[in-house]
Amino acid sequence: MRTLLQLLRTGWGWRAGVIVAGRPPGPVSAGAVLGRAMALYRTDERGQPHSPDYRVFLKNEAGHYLSPFHDIPLKVDSTAVLSCGEVIRVKILGTLALIDQGETDWKLIAINVKDPEASKFNDIDDVKKYKPGYLEATVNWFRLYKVPEGKPENQFAFNGEFKNKAFALEVIKSAHECWKALLMKKRDGGAINCTNVQVRNSPFHCTQEEARSLVESVSFSVNKECNKEEQVWYFLGK
Repeated sequence: MRTLLQLLRTGWGWRAGVIVAGRPPGPVSAGAVLGRAMALYRTDERGQPHSPDYRVFLKNEAGHYLSPFHDIPLKVDSTAVLSCGEVIRVKILGTLALIDQGETDWKLIAINVKDPEASKFNDIDDVKKYKPGYLEATVNWFRLYKVPEGKPENQFAFNGEFKNKAFALEVIKSAHECWKALLMKKRDGGAINCTNVQVRNSPFHCTQEEARSLVESVSFSVNKECNKEEQVWYFLGK
């Protein structure tokens, strides 16, 4: 769910204008408009799955490519199985601060608003109450998932304690401000590629033709039949 946050932030103002202009008379809730907006996004898969050249591009109903910017990974608890690149509406519940190579890598915890149990979850303590052991398993996974590659266990800020919804929302706001500064070239992004099609006053803005050319430069062949050599299972002792 790497693309959700910035897809909403950068696409919402532009997309809302299209939807509102074409909606029938009468009141329409913001949630309904947002839900319709997200339903219009489609994915374009390129390259071979489970390989370094695999890419998932997002585009709107007109076939125009979007440029969602990956900043905060989002873990969504849902009974439904989601497709790669699928954009859904969620409720933020909390966050976990993973330390990745000396930098804070925030992991947001959320639940799909369409999940049958969504009404019960409004903050991180609800996860502890209704899903005992879930948060502990999440921390354990993030701690160990790089070990099979020969890397050390990951570390966490706040002793691996999950922060609540209010804290998580502040993290999102802060990250969004940093993202805006990057796209407006108000801070050095280093090797970060800030090319985008949505923020027209950004010095990194590109045209749809340039975006399409970039996508088409990536191999189109997609074979979803997994090669056994690409599927490796690792087992870690307790």
